[in-house]
This record gives sequence, structure tokens and C-alpha cells, in this order.
Amino acid sequence: MDVPIEDAMKPTPFLLALVCSVPVPACAQVAERGPEHVLRSTIDKVMTAVRSDPGARAGDPDRTLEIVRRDFLPSTDFMLTTRYAVGSAWAQATPAQRDALFREFQTLLARTYAIQLTQIRQEDTTFRYAPAARPEADATDAVVRTVVITGGDTMPIDYRMHKTAAGWKIYDINMMGAWMIQVYRQQFAARLATEGIDGLIRYLAAHNRGP
Repeated sequence: MDVPIEDAMKPTPFLLALVCSVPVPACAQVAERGPEHVLRSTIDKVMTAVRSDPGARAGDPDRTLEIVRRDFLPSTDFMLTTRYAVGSAWAQATPAQRDALFREFQTLLARTYAIQLTQIRQEDTTFRYAPAARPEADATDAVVRTVVITGGDTMPIDYRMHKTAAGWKIYDINMMGAWMIQVYRQQFAARLATEGIDGLIRYLAAHNRGP
């Protein structure tokens, strides 16, 4: 299961000037509700933490994982990710099984994301965000497209986000042309077919423990 893990509003001054006829703090709140703003803030926070932490800056995966758990996971809805990845078996799972699946799968995703971060931690790494049309007012799903630039290399990474009562949350990531939910759904389906839900939980737990 060694899978690499890694259209939203981009507020411009012109758009904000048109939309906001209220005090500046309220305008900022409008912008903060946009999915791209949430993603930008999250990535900036994570990268700043990685670069300011001696261990993470040196490529320590454990220190990087701590940063991911603290600064990245709050901006995700990996419970939804788990439900989609497990597919129809989710409906048959007990509450305890669902909790175990979520806990183990989120750990796997956090570890995988941390490993990716150790490869793009360089000071010259930058993120670019593709311009996107303003979403409909009632939109609940958006894709924010980014490009990671390190030296002369570029890597497109797209983030699928959905709107919750707590704001926009990341629930799927497209890296190297593959959405992680689709990739894991195929892998999980094979495991579920042979070992069932408990078998998938055991497999994920063993993978997270490592050798």
C-alpha cells in the first residue's frame, strides 16, 4: 500500500472591493470562508512549522508527522475520506468498526503525507494556486489546484474540499494523476472481499505499526 498521497474561489482585490461594502474585518471573514483561502492558510502553516523545526527541517519523519497531526489534520475530514474509500461495506460496519477504520486510515494518511513533506521541505519550495472561478454561493464541493515547485521540478497536487458546518475541509488529494480515494477504494475492496471489515482494520493497524 505504498501509495503517494499527497474549483475554488481565489479572491482578488477587485472582487473583494465589489463584494465588500462592509468593514475590513468582515471582508476578511468572507475571504476566509473560501476553500482556496483555507488550503493556503493550512499549507503555509504546515510549511512554516516544518522549516522552523530543526528535526522536521532535517527530514525527521516523526517530527514531521507531529506537525501534520497538529497543523494539517484539523483542516481535513478524513472520516468522510474513510467512508468513501471503504465503499458499500461502510453501511455494514458497526460504530466500533467505523471508529477503528477511521483511526487507522487517518494514521496511514497522516504518515504518508508526512513522508511527502520530507521530500518538499526545501527553502526554495513554493506553491502556486491555479486561478479558479468563484464557486456558486451554495457550492459544497470544490477542487483547489496547486503546483509544488522545487528547484526546476514541478508537481501538480489537487485538493478536493467540501463545506461543513466548521468550514471547508480537505477530503481527497490528487497526486501524480491519481485521487487517493479511488486508489484506496480498489485496494480496500480486495481486502474486504477476502477478510472482511475486521481484516481490513487488522491490515491497516499492522501497516501503521511498521516492521
